[in-house]
Amino acid sequence: TGIGKTIGTLFPALKAMAKPLASGGQLEKLLFLTAKTPGRQIALDALHKLQSASRNTPLRVLELVARDKACEHPDKACHGDSCPLAKGFYDRLAEAREEAASIGLLDKSGLRTIALRHQICPYYLGQEMARWSDVIVGDYNHYFDLNAMLYGLTLNEGWRVGILLDEAHNLIDRARQMYTAELRQANFDHVRAHVPHALKKRFQSTSRRWNALTKIQSNDYQVYDHLPEKFIYSLQELNIAIADYFGEHPTELESDLQSFYFDLLHFLKLAELFGSHSLFDITLGGSQATLCLRNVVPANMLRERWKAAHSATIFSATLSPPEYFKEMLGLPENTVALEVPSPFGTDQLQVQLSKNISTRYADRQRSLGSVAELIAHQYLRQPGNYLAFFSSFDYLQSALDHFQIRHPEVPTWQQERGMSETAREGFLARFTDNSRGIGFAVLGGAFGEGIDLPGARLIGAFIATLGMPQINPVNEQFRLRIEALLGHGYDYTYMIPGIQKVIQAAGRVIRTSEDRGVLFLMDDRFARAEVARLLPSWWQINLAARPKDSRGSPPNGPINVVEHSESSVPPCPMKL
Repeated sequence: TGIGKTIGTLFPALKAMAKPLASGGQLEKLLFLTAKTPGRQIALDALHKLQSASRNTPLRVLELVARDKACEHPDKACHGDSCPLAKGFYDRLAEAREEAASIGLLDKSGLRTIALRHQICPYYLGQEMARWSDVIVGDYNHYFDLNAMLYGLTLNEGWRVGILLDEAHNLIDRARQMYTAELRQANFDHVRAHVPHALKKRFQSTSRRWNALTKIQSNDYQVYDHLPEKFIYSLQELNIAIADYFGEHPTELESDLQSFYFDLLHFLKLAELFGSHSLFDITLGGSQATLCLRNVVPANMLRERWKAAHSATIFSATLSPPEYFKEMLGLPENTVALEVPSPFGTDQLQVQLSKNISTRYADRQRSLGSVAELIAHQYLRQPGNYLAFFSSFDYLQSALDHFQIRHPEVPTWQQERGMSETAREGFLARFTDNSRGIGFAVLGGAFGEGIDLPGARLIGAFIATLGMPQINPVNEQFRLRIEALLGHGYDYTYMIPGIQKVIQAAGRVIRTSEDRGVLFLMDDRFARAEVARLLPSWWQINLAARPKDSRGSPPNGPINVVEHSESSVPPCPMKL
């Protein structure tokens, strides 16, 4: 993390676009795909630097955003009888496109300004400009989704595209989301109660099929080996009926019905693609049920996407072990894996393992005192800005409450559920070169990766969890299915995804060659060999001393800890 992967991949890819390929022709498009909004901005900043450094090189850069974020009239349908920006779109498109093409770097704001100046839709102007751009920066969905525009254009136009996949460790979960579909009976019943008369009979028929399907299920959660053919057929008939209704009433916009229709289309599409890489399960909640087609191993769905690209470079600070990503993402057999040595030295990051603390669910309440005192001990010894990561919002709140009672003098702030973009910016704004305090955050959340706090803005992090997914019926089914398909069920379901989050969060501390900081791993399981082998090879892990609380005695918590003075820390045997 923080070594310049973005510009380090963009620069050679742009050079390659200017040269003929060995197979004939040239690389025509570069797709820089990210998992989160901050990743897009980092890519745009890097491209702006490259453009500024080479003013004589013509380069058109486009930022694509999701439809719901670009839409100016979300309450209207996308046709001229409803939306003013759709009416006469093609009459005004040519002038808008000409102006947009004159801009070297067309980000979301610039695209919107031009679109509204010409009174056309910013979202559809962005789609049009994709044909005229050299580099397109956007979300994973624009290429990997079932109905992805960039993938469709690549096939239809015969483009030679190069893919740069940022923070590629996120693609497994994101692909699972793209290739997962859910139908909630509560939502279905709500829509059924308000549908136009022409659709009532078809909805009632499907409702009877749905009730019959779940009536015989005795468990709250159950996985089925096969899809229920009669019920799927009923859904297909319902889908046709809704499509016909919309075709006959193009000016009517019933948002709940339209939203259900899109969910139904997605479900039926994935039903056609159902196989061993997915699960079909039903979860009962009272008298209603939720049907879910869950993707477990995205490889089968992604292979065609890789095949359509001329080349793909996927990069991240956490792509280890490479075999895990090759198998889960369906990467081609000729994929080359390269591990770049870290430019950071062991003297820059002091990694301390608190072996006396257990963050297992059963031990959390008992170890809150140990967690609070360790954080306070480090802060009082070296005041500055820190991040403390926990496995869930509930655990975060318990730890924060405990800490504030014991140490009210230490400034703290916390990540909240469902924070807006403005709220997230406010959280990060607390980390300044002159501030002091501790930000409490959730591991794997908005502040666990993709944020840059160099120098005094962040001098340390505490990680009170291994980050492993919760053991529940769904995850256990994932483990069993992965074990059957690939082996390594436990590692692929729990261990590797958890440790990736840990490494990403730890990577917030050291961002430049001048940075110095400290990292506390607060869980005895970090000492296990199967965990240590997944941690960065440049970390030198030492056992942390057990701090005393304000009464002068060790806080409550598990015992059997090896204590030492900081001046006599031997290298940990787990050093990789």
